[in-house]
Amino acid sequence: MLNRFFIALREYGYGAQRSLPGLDGLRAICIVFVLVSHLAGTAHFPLPHNLSTSRLGEFGVRVFFVISGFLITSILLAELRRKDDISLGRFYFRRTLRLLPAAYFFIFVIAILAMQHVMSLERWDLTFAATYTMNYHPVSGWPVGHLWSLAIEEQFYILWPAILLTLGALRSSRFLIGLLFLAPLLRLASPYVAPAFSFLIWSDALATGCLLALLRENLAANVHYSRLLASRWFVLVPTVAMIANFVPSAKLNWLVCGTVMNLAIAISVDWAMRNSHTAVGRFLNWPAISFLGVFSYSCYLWQQLFLNRESTSPYCAFPLNLFLAIAAALASYLVVEAPILRLRAVFERTRDRRRSFANTTPSPSPSSPV
Repeated sequence: MLNRFFIALREYGYGAQRSLPGLDGLRAICIVFVLVSHLAGTAHFPLPHNLSTSRLGEFGVRVFFVISGFLITSILLAELRRKDDISLGRFYFRRTLRLLPAAYFFIFVIAILAMQHVMSLERWDLTFAATYTMNYHPVSGWPVGHLWSLAIEEQFYILWPAILLTLGALRSSRFLIGLLFLAPLLRLASPYVAPAFSFLIWSDALATGCLLALLRENLAANVHYSRLLASRWFVLVPTVAMIANFVPSAKLNWLVCGTVMNLAIAISVDWAMRNSHTAVGRFLNWPAISFLGVFSYSCYLWQQLFLNRESTSPYCAFPLNLFLAIAAALASYLVVEAPILRLRAVFERTRDRRRSFANTTPSPSPSSPV
């Protein structure tokens, strides 16, 4: 019965979409990392806020980026192979309806609360949030500070579909590999030019996911890679990613560990999709865990409002703050995110029917009256 409940919640927004095994389960783990990171230091929560808990949240965001790059590129690549083209208009239309309504509803609520002096914002916070440029606004208020990651993701996707369409799959792979080598050097230089490189220093996480989508078929045919995925010691791959995340040296982290994490995460993502039959795979695809992954976008948006370690409000004390964050996110999912996704599906079905009708309707012969 409980499984049916979570399946119904998932299908309310996505229907039969998001069918790749394991990915929503990985998203669920990511959002838990973010929640624990932001809960740390709030009243009554057992963990303090420190470098380790902060990096746990960053690691969750990094996994989000790799998964996102893989999924978006898989969709674009399938269209490119099927049609020898990518409809940029359709891509941006889908991204707009997927992300902007929920995000702008959140920003609107934050603006109302700020006007009522319920919370405080820094100057220009709302402008940077609404324009998806929060990563270029280093002094931001807590309620909207987490939108930096959404900004980086959307800036990447403004460019990536056109790059893939222009260069094709092979040259795009080379371009991404070049970015993986360039990004660590930019991270080393970033303290001297911050926030100018804020987009580029995180773009290699997204690029690694994109590269996985482009190379996955070839990797499957590689004997050594297949042995790695099948090895009982594969657990060392995600372990290496976690260890790399907590290396204390900032320069080593920027130059080496970021790339190690990205690659290990990408391989782990591939493993999760290919091993849904295992105990770990069944856990990742368990309806409750899978729905948490589906629900992670709304959860990521709204948790910031209540998981504020600087606030003395009882609403920001554990466990009430966690309950309120999940409740607000669920309301947003049910009232804003899911209905818009259902509406998008209606638009796309209507468009596809019209195109199908136009393609099957015979053209009049030259002698036929018009």
